[in-house]
Amino acid sequence: MEAYRTEEEQVEALRRWWQENGRTTVVAVVVALGIGFGWQGWKHYNQERSEGASDLYQRMLQAYSVPALSGEQQEVAAQLAQQLKTEYEGSSYSQFAALQLASTAVIENDLSAAEGELRWVLARADVGGDIARITQVRLARVLAAQGQQEQALAILDEADAGPYQASYALARGDILSSMGREQQALEAYRAARSLATADGQINLRSLEQKLQALGSITAGGATDGSVAGEGD
Repeated sequence: MEAYRTEEEQVEALRRWWQENGRTTVVAVVVALGIGFGWQGWKHYNQERSEGASDLYQRMLQAYSVPALSGEQQEVAAQLAQQLKTEYEGSSYSQFAALQLASTAVIENDLSAAEGELRWVLARADVGGDIARITQVRLARVLAAQGQQEQALAILDEADAGPYQASYALARGDILSSMGREQQALEAYRAARSLATADGQINLRSLEQKLQALGSITAGGATDGSVAGEGD
């Protein structure tokens, strides 16, 4: 550092330094303070939004939990779900709300509306996340119910099932069975059974019934030649 011979030189040097750097320093300090306060404000804002979304989601669940919803109650529940989608679009709560709307649409046999809700979720859910994977299975089933079985199978084949491989295999079996492709459906059901321990969403009793039904069909449909061929 430069040595100053007199106090006046020090003051003059400080004045020159301030003229050259003071404004930049003040700006830097203000920005730093702004970032600090801004971060705290952002955290507070996010916490408030998260709490608001959670409260609204709980109200929606409560609205849908009524055993037999009247028309007015259904409208209130749907409005809460739509409010979640609109006001908290970037949150997981909004995606859960859309999944609820899709389930309701399926029950009402409005498959087009269900498809729209499921595609809305997929456009916002994290790729490879649990929500996206569950939504893909449901979308495949909705598409199959609309007669778009090949597109449904393509979704299941192209997606990364992750821990939901049994659910994907079961859905694939159901779709193949609806197409009359019993042998392929049987193979898919068997795969689902072998994977079922890692996927708690599988109804094993229902799966076993499907396996028994298809097993008898495929066995009864086998020709003498095919049986002989297996014996060879």
